Amino acid sequence: MEVYYNLTEEDYINFNLYHVKNSKTGNRALKLQRFLSPLFFIVIAYIYSIMSGIPFLPLFITFLVMSILWILFYPKYFYSLIARNTKKMIKEGKNDGLLGNHHLKITEEGLVDTSSHKETKVSWSGITRFKEDDSYFYLYNSSVSAYILPKREIDHVDGLRMYIQTKLVQ
Repeated sequence: MEVYYNLTEEDYINFNLYHVKNSKTGNRALKLQRFLSPLFFIVIAYIYSIMSGIPFLPLFITFLVMSILWILFYPKYFYSLIARNTKKMIKEGKNDGLLGNHHLKITEEGLVDTSSHKETKVSWSGITRFKEDDSYFYLYNSSVSAYILPKREIDHVDGLRMYIQTKLVQ
């Protein structure tokens, strides 16, 4: 089976967002930043009230409102930060073969991915996980990298899904 596809910057950003949203480390970082910062706000209110002589209750209410807003809106900021940083990393280095046109041969032995600058081969035993969302298949070849297959470029999505799953079960 062969798949020709064009991997865009948006596709790569979407992979990074998917990965962070579905990784234990990404979720832990989000939770720590989301909930520890408001606690820090409350501690600052208490310390500031002691040092300045301002009553604690008005400061507490102000910082509590800030904390609630932080908890509500921080995830959106966190994920937009991931997208921005991914964009910056793509632009800062040589990424020949990462984005652009790809030709993926799916064989009995594994995958052969060919782009304008490189060719990579991986056996089925080198694919550690197979994940998907509404728009992509992700064939992980390490804990942080994967072959990204946009479903928009695949004619028989269900057939490809079943074929890959049978290869990874063996």
